[in-house]
Amino acid sequence: MIFRLLRPALFTIDSESAHRMAVEGLKLLPQRKPAIADAIATRVAGIDFPNPVGVAAGFDKDAEVPDALLGLGFGFTEVGSITPLPQSGNPKPRLFRLVEDRAVINRMGFNNGGAEAALARLEKRKGRSGVLGINIGANKDSEDRIADYATMTRLMAPHASYLAVNISSPNTPGLRALQDEGALTELLDAVIEARAEATPDTPPPIFLKVAPDLEPADINAIARIAIDKELGALIVSNTTISRPELRSHHAHETGGLSGAPLKPLALQRIRDFRAATGGALPLVGVGGIGSAEDAWERIKAGASLVQIYSAMVYEGPGLGAKIVRGIERLMKREGHSTIAEAVGSE
Repeated sequence: MIFRLLRPALFTIDSESAHRMAVEGLKLLPQRKPAIADAIATRVAGIDFPNPVGVAAGFDKDAEVPDALLGLGFGFTEVGSITPLPQSGNPKPRLFRLVEDRAVINRMGFNNGGAEAALARLEKRKGRSGVLGINIGANKDSEDRIADYATMTRLMAPHASYLAVNISSPNTPGLRALQDEGALTELLDAVIEARAEATPDTPPPIFLKVAPDLEPADINAIARIAIDKELGALIVSNTTISRPELRSHHAHETGGLSGAPLKPLALQRIRDFRAATGGALPLVGVGGIGSAEDAWERIKAGASLVQIYSAMVYEGPGLGAKIVRGIERLMKREGHSTIAEAVGSE
């Protein structure tokens, strides 16, 4: 209710400034405990999630408010993408609301304060409960991006419930080439080796975040490699460089499109990866999820977990808890006793 009253004023402010205000506002919230496991708790990649609804990477780039987000009722949150060195990202403006389409276009370019600053924050939250994923990336001007990912793995693995390897952002030139079969194998081998060095006793699972703009051969290759390397999950998917029919005057902006128009493509990619993996690997559904019905559809298509971000621009931070309640209702209505039982049930 409060967000609905504030939204008209927020929408008079440029998107990036409004996002910054949202993060600062979360810092002012009284500290709340993370969500408690309930009827829709689920276990994925060896991790116990109190519910399957998380915050996607990109909202909390620098690990500033993970506990505040967990306190809003999310089952998990994913911070980042974080790179070894600080970088300012692409020139502004670089974040656009497409209000008529309930969408967002961004070309942020992995802007973040770097690993050292994020580590200082993560050290302070040691011992706190809640599922925290850390999304890692490479610096734009790096001469060896695979080495960047290995470095980030060694630094972040001790602090992560899971590590998300992001090779699918369209806003860092050449990054998506790491989804090619040979490059992906080399990258994952380096990440797995670095993880073993950093956390030999309790290594966090590795999640791989992929793009929606993939050909069938790419999907099959990624699925095969992910299973072979025993990854924890695939995050399907990042923003799209495609442009479905859009009404907003910002439709021509370059960058990654997210929000409601991404839903059909992201849903199809969940189905594609479910088929390609034969259900042998957990999937995290992202893209165009704005309601409990959207999330439930993604779960039935094969997602064990879901994440939201762009929809909060239009519905506010309370959307996560609303979706959680809705999933529980839908699960009961359709006669499923657990989330795992519903995964892929379509």
